[in-house]
Amino acid sequence: MTLNVTVPDVVYRQIADMAARQQVSVERVVAAALAEQLSGWARVEQMAERGNREDFLAALDKVPAVEPAPEDRL
Repeated sequence: MTLNVTVPDVVYRQIADMAARQQVSVERVVAAALAEQLSGWARVEQMAERGNREDFLAALDKVPAVEPAPEDRL
């Protein structure tokens, strides 16, 4: 299958440089990056399916309502 996408020049240069260092095609680098990203999204979806809003809110209720320590503030 063919997919045409437009990416910023700087991104393309990074992909091309990576492909050259790895001695593979630009297409292979892009396909690997897309596959890895899709795998990550699928993992997040799997984790979300196991989640429970009520349990999450119950856990948040256990967190004390206090200001953070000075060293923890941004």
